[in-house]
Amino acid sequence: MALTIKSFSGSDASPFFDDLARLRITVFRDFPYLYEGDADYERTYLSTYAKSQGSVFVLAIDDGKVVGASTGMPMAAETEEVKAPFLADGRDPSDYFYFGESVLLAAYRGRGIGVAFFEKREAQAKRLGLPHTTFCAVERPADHPRRPADYVPLNAFWEKRGYTHHPALRTHFVWRDLDDIGESPKPLSFWIRTL
Repeated sequence: MALTIKSFSGSDASPFFDDLARLRITVFRDFPYLYEGDADYERTYLSTYAKSQGSVFVLAIDDGKVVGASTGMPMAAETEEVKAPFLADGRDPSDYFYFGESVLLAAYRGRGIGVAFFEKREAQAKRLGLPHTTFCAVERPADHPRRPADYVPLNAFWEKRGYTHHPALRTHFVWRDLDDIGESPKPLSFWIRTL
Protein backbone atom coordinates (compact mmCIF):
# COMPACT_ATOMS: atom_id res chain seq x y z
CA MET A 1 0.00 0.00 0.00
CA ALA A 2 1.15 3.54 -0.72
CA LEU A 3 1.53 6.21 1.91
CA THR A 4 -1.75 8.03 2.46
CA ILE A 5 -2.60 11.18 4.40
CA LYS A 6 -6.12 11.22 5.80
CA SER A 7 -8.08 13.61 7.97
CA PHE A 8 -10.38 12.41 10.72
CA SER A 9 -12.74 14.44 12.85
CA GLY A 10 -13.20 13.93 16.54
CA SER A 11 -13.78 10.40 17.75
CA ASP A 12 -13.34 8.97 14.23
CA ALA A 13 -9.62 8.83 15.06
CA SER A 14 -10.18 6.75 18.22
CA PRO A 15 -9.18 3.43 16.62
CA PHE A 16 -5.71 4.91 16.06
CA PHE A 17 -5.14 6.22 19.60
CA ASP A 18 -2.73 3.47 20.70
CA ASP A 19 -0.65 4.03 17.56
CA LEU A 20 -0.78 7.79 18.07
CA ALA A 21 0.31 7.48 21.70
CA ARG A 22 3.32 5.37 20.71
CA LEU A 23 4.19 7.76 17.89
CA ARG A 24 4.04 10.85 20.13
CA ILE A 25 6.21 9.17 22.77
CA THR A 26 8.76 8.08 20.14
CA VAL A 27 9.08 11.41 18.32
CA PHE A 28 8.90 13.65 21.38
CA ARG A 29 11.85 11.83 23.00
CA ASP A 30 14.07 13.69 20.54
CA PHE A 31 15.43 17.19 21.05
CA PRO A 32 13.98 19.75 21.65
CA TYR A 33 11.11 18.11 23.54
CA LEU A 34 13.02 15.35 25.38
CA TYR A 35 9.70 14.01 26.62
CA GLU A 36 9.66 10.95 28.86
CA GLY A 37 6.28 9.73 27.66
CA ASP A 38 3.45 7.95 29.37
CA ALA A 39 0.87 5.96 27.39
CA ASP A 40 -1.99 6.63 29.83
CA TYR A 41 -1.37 10.39 29.67
CA GLU A 42 -1.26 10.20 25.88
CA ARG A 43 -4.63 8.49 25.61
CA THR A 44 -6.17 11.12 27.92
CA TYR A 45 -4.57 13.92 25.89
CA LEU A 46 -5.82 12.48 22.60
CA SER A 47 -9.33 11.96 23.96
CA THR A 48 -9.51 15.72 24.64
CA TYR A 49 -9.11 16.34 20.92
CA ALA A 50 -11.57 13.58 20.09
CA LYS A 51 -14.24 15.26 22.23
CA SER A 52 -13.67 18.75 20.85
CA GLN A 53 -16.18 20.03 18.31
CA GLY A 54 -14.28 21.02 15.16
CA SER A 55 -11.11 19.11 15.95
CA VAL A 56 -9.06 17.35 13.30
CA PHE A 57 -6.56 14.49 13.30
CA VAL A 58 -4.38 14.30 10.19
CA LEU A 59 -2.66 10.93 9.92
CA ALA A 60 0.10 9.69 7.63
CA ILE A 61 -0.45 5.96 7.18
CA ASP A 62 1.99 3.61 5.46
CA ASP A 63 0.88 0.02 4.88
CA GLY A 64 -1.64 0.29 7.70
CA LYS A 65 0.87 1.77 10.16
CA VAL A 66 0.55 5.34 11.48
CA VAL A 67 3.93 6.98 10.78
CA GLY A 68 2.94 10.60 11.33
CA ALA A 69 0.16 12.66 12.86
CA SER A 70 -0.94 16.19 13.51
CA THR A 71 -3.88 17.55 15.44
CA GLY A 72 -5.80 20.76 15.74
CA MET A 73 -8.90 22.21 17.37
CA PRO A 74 -10.50 25.58 18.02
CA MET A 75 -8.45 27.36 20.65
CA ALA A 76 -11.64 28.21 22.55
CA ALA A 77 -11.76 24.51 23.56
CA GLU A 78 -8.09 24.40 24.61
CA THR A 79 -6.59 24.47 28.11
CA GLU A 80 -5.94 27.63 30.11
CA GLU A 81 -2.18 27.26 29.45
CA VAL A 82 -2.87 27.71 25.74
CA LYS A 83 -5.48 30.47 25.99
CA ALA A 84 -3.97 32.61 28.78
CA PRO A 85 -1.22 34.36 26.73
CA PHE A 86 -3.79 35.37 24.10
CA LEU A 87 -6.26 36.67 26.65
CA ALA A 88 -3.50 38.63 28.39
CA ASP A 89 -2.57 40.20 25.03
CA GLY A 90 -6.17 41.22 24.30
CA ARG A 91 -6.70 38.50 21.68
CA ASP A 92 -9.90 36.49 21.49
CA PRO A 93 -9.13 32.73 21.54
CA SER A 94 -12.31 32.10 19.57
CA ASP A 95 -10.58 33.67 16.53
CA TYR A 96 -7.84 31.01 16.50
CA PHE A 97 -7.45 27.40 15.45
CA TYR A 98 -4.74 25.76 17.55
CA PHE A 99 -2.35 23.14 16.20
CA GLY A 100 -1.56 20.58 18.87
CA GLU A 101 1.47 18.89 17.30
CA SER A 102 3.05 17.44 14.20
CA VAL A 103 4.96 14.23 14.76
CA LEU A 104 6.55 12.21 11.99
CA LEU A 105 8.99 9.30 12.09
CA ALA A 106 12.43 10.37 10.89
CA ALA A 107 12.43 8.01 7.89
CA TYR A 108 9.42 9.86 6.42
CA ARG A 109 10.71 13.42 6.74
CA GLY A 110 11.55 15.50 3.68
CA ARG A 111 8.68 14.08 1.60
CA GLY A 112 6.21 16.97 1.95
CA ILE A 113 4.18 15.30 4.69
CA GLY A 114 4.78 18.18 7.11
CA VAL A 115 3.44 20.62 4.51
CA ALA A 116 0.35 18.43 4.06
CA PHE A 117 -0.19 18.43 7.82
CA PHE A 118 -0.26 22.23 7.83
CA GLU A 119 -2.47 22.47 4.74
CA LYS A 120 -5.09 20.08 6.07
CA ARG A 121 -5.27 21.77 9.48
CA GLU A 122 -5.46 25.20 7.87
CA ALA A 123 -8.28 23.89 5.66
CA GLN A 124 -10.15 22.80 8.80
CA ALA A 125 -9.70 26.28 10.32
CA LYS A 126 -11.14 27.82 7.14
CA ARG A 127 -14.10 25.41 7.19
CA LEU A 128 -14.82 26.60 10.72
CA GLY A 129 -14.50 30.26 9.71
CA LEU A 130 -11.55 30.94 12.01
CA PRO A 131 -9.25 33.70 10.69
CA HIS A 132 -6.00 32.65 12.41
CA THR A 133 -4.02 29.46 13.00
CA THR A 134 -1.43 29.14 15.73
CA PHE A 135 0.85 26.72 17.53
CA CYS A 136 3.54 26.91 20.17
CA ALA A 137 7.04 25.48 20.24
CA VAL A 138 9.29 24.65 23.17
CA GLU A 139 12.33 26.84 23.75
CA ARG A 140 15.61 25.26 24.82
CA PRO A 141 18.89 27.07 25.49
CA ALA A 142 21.50 26.97 22.72
CA ASP A 143 23.93 25.24 25.08
CA HIS A 144 21.50 22.54 26.21
CA PRO A 145 23.55 19.37 26.89
CA ARG A 146 21.21 17.19 24.77
CA ARG A 147 21.18 19.53 21.77
CA PRO A 148 22.57 17.57 18.78
CA ALA A 149 25.44 19.23 16.93
CA ASP A 150 23.48 19.04 13.67
CA TYR A 151 20.16 20.26 15.11
CA VAL A 152 18.29 22.71 12.87
CA PRO A 153 15.16 24.34 14.33
CA LEU A 154 12.03 24.39 12.18
CA ASN A 155 11.74 28.20 12.18
CA ALA A 156 12.55 28.56 8.45
CA PHE A 157 9.94 25.91 7.57
CA TRP A 158 7.29 27.68 9.65
CA GLU A 159 8.16 31.07 8.17
CA LYS A 160 7.88 29.63 4.66
CA ARG A 161 4.39 28.44 5.59
CA GLY A 162 3.48 32.05 6.47
CA TYR A 163 3.84 31.87 10.25
CA THR A 164 5.26 34.73 12.30
CA HIS A 165 6.93 34.18 15.65
CA HIS A 166 5.36 36.09 18.56
CA PRO A 167 7.90 35.57 21.36
CA ALA A 168 5.91 37.76 23.75
CA LEU A 169 3.08 35.22 23.61
CA ARG A 170 4.48 32.65 26.01
CA THR A 171 3.21 29.78 28.07
CA HIS A 172 4.56 26.84 30.08
CA PHE A 173 3.70 23.17 29.80
CA VAL A 174 4.77 20.65 32.40
CA TRP A 175 6.33 17.30 31.56
CA ARG A 176 9.18 15.04 32.63
CA ASP A 177 12.36 15.36 30.61
CA LEU A 178 14.51 12.35 29.87
CA ASP A 179 16.72 11.52 32.87
CA ASP A 180 14.70 13.79 35.19
CA ILE A 181 13.16 12.53 38.41
CA GLY A 182 10.00 14.61 38.13
CA GLU A 183 8.06 16.99 35.97
CA SER A 184 9.05 20.62 35.44
CA PRO A 185 7.61 23.56 33.49
CA LYS A 186 8.98 24.20 29.98
CA PRO A 187 8.70 27.58 28.21
CA LEU A 188 6.96 27.69 24.83
CA SER A 189 6.23 30.61 22.52
CA PHE A 190 3.62 30.99 19.79
CA TRP A 191 3.63 31.29 16.02
CA ILE A 192 0.60 32.74 14.19
CA ARG A 193 -0.68 32.90 10.63
CA THR A 194 -3.63 34.91 9.37
CA LEU A 195 -5.46 32.86 6.75
